[in-house]
This record gives sequence, C-alpha cells and structure tokens, in this order.
Amino acid sequence: MQHILETQQFDREALNSLFQVATSLEGKRTKDLDGKIMASLFFAPSTRTRLSFESAMYRLGGHVISMENASESSSSTKGETIEDTIRIVDNYADVIVLRHPEVGMLARAAAVSEVSVINGGDGIGQHPTQAFLDLYTIFREIGRTDDFHIAFVGNLAYYRAARSLAYLLGKYNNVKMTFVSGPELAMKDDVKEYLKERGVQFTETDDLVGAMREADVVYQTRIAEEWIPDHDQYEKLRGKYVIDRALVDQMKEGSILIHPLPRAGEITPEVDDSPHAVYFKQAEYGVLVRMALLKLLLG
Repeated sequence: MQHILETQQFDREALNSLFQVATSLEGKRTKDLDGKIMASLFFAPSTRTRLSFESAMYRLGGHVISMENASESSSSTKGETIEDTIRIVDNYADVIVLRHPEVGMLARAAAVSEVSVINGGDGIGQHPTQAFLDLYTIFREIGRTDDFHIAFVGNLAYYRAARSLAYLLGKYNNVKMTFVSGPELAMKDDVKEYLKERGVQFTETDDLVGAMREADVVYQTRIAEEWIPDHDQYEKLRGKYVIDRALVDQMKEGSILIHPLPRAGEITPEVDDSPHAVYFKQAEYGVLVRMALLKLLLG
C-alpha cells in the first residue's frame, strides 16, 4: 500500500504486523532509514502528531524537513494548489506526512504524489495513525483487541480520532460500543451505518456515569471550541462531559481511560495518577506505532 489515508485500508493481518513491529522497536534507535527523508507538511496546527512522526523518523536514523504552518507559507498565500505543492515536495522527500483542515485534500494530494502520503488528520474526516496508536494502546493495556466494551465520550460528531477508531474497531470481534454525547455532538450517520453493516453492537446515551462503570475502555475527547460556533453552547457542552477522580474511581478493575490529547478541562488533573489513566503512555505508544509505519513503508 503506497498511501495511508483512512483506517478502512487496513485489515487485521496488516494491523497485527504493524503492532509486532512497533513492539519490537520499543526502546530502540536504529539506522533502518538512514538516508531517507520525511517531509512533515502541516496546513493545520499540530503538536503530538507532527513531533511524534519527526521523533519516529529520527529514531530510525532518517531525516526530517518540516513545515508547521504550511497555510502561511509563501506558496500557499500565493494561491498554489495542493496538487502543485505535493508535486514539488515529492522532489525533496521519500514520504510526506500531511495534515489539512479540509476533508478531501489528502485524497487529492495522494492522487498526484509519487511518494507515500500519510494522513496526519484531514478536517473532521479521519486520522488513521491516531486510530492505530489508540488500538495499540488498548492491545498493550488490556491485552486484547476483541471482546471488549468501549465508551466514546464527548465530541463524537467532529472528533476525527474517535471516528477513525470506531471505523477501525468494526474489523474486530465482539466489540461493543457506547456513544456518550448529547444530540448536538452525536456520532455521525456514516460511522453508524458502517457499524450496522458489519453487525457491530452500539448504543447511544448521555449517561456518562453508567457508561464508565461498564466499559473496559473509556475514550474521552475534547469538546473543541473551534468547531462550535456559539460560545455559550460550547461552555454548556464542555461542562457536561468532565471526568474527575470521583468518577474515574468508579471504573471497573483493569479498565483504562484514554484520550488523544490535548485536553481542555474534560479530564481533571487529579485523574492523572489513577491506575486507569493511560493517556500519557498512549502518546508514548504513538511514537512506536509511527516508527513501525515508517519502517514498513520505507524500510
């Protein structure tokens, strides 16, 4: 596979291979990609995705050229199309990690690129590598990728990471999903139709407490003010899905709380030392998964 654009491209066998390589790279620094160059091209802000990909490339002995504010670059402000930008960057790199605020731009970039394009997040569309590292976190922390109950909490309409993971989990057996949100932020119909077609059991509720008591995995999300035009509505929604220590202490033994980060008040700081809280370890796992992905694409 040349380009990594959406989670649906990967089957279980491919994901198992990816996870095996990720685990084999834990604590390693190699020269596997010596001489290779990765371009990180970000038309939308990023901290974790950009830096973890760059760290992954350096840990494999490769090199990085980076543009954090590509939308403010000379070419972009002059009206250059995404196709022309990619045709130029093709000459400079062996792989491109691209983030763009508009859904569909990744497909346009991949259509003209001669090197691999990896989706680093496209608007409210998908964020496949985040889904891979989320699933890897689940695998490492609860020891399985089948037969568990996951509760997605908060901003499910717009949060591409939650959407991507829901798509990915449709490939696994006996995974029960609970979508915890109000109607304003409910999971969109494209994901729900996909799950129905594959016979995946899911329910929708606004009962956060009940869902957290039952789930093996709780996936919290940021409400994300940038996607909610009314500030008063944002404040109302932001305060509705807060996980504090009293709430996380009601989770069952062995269950985990994950979050793609950054957080903005939806998980309070006193939760951080709970045995259920693994969201910072999740970021660490992300480097391993992205190392494995780059090695498999370029090695």
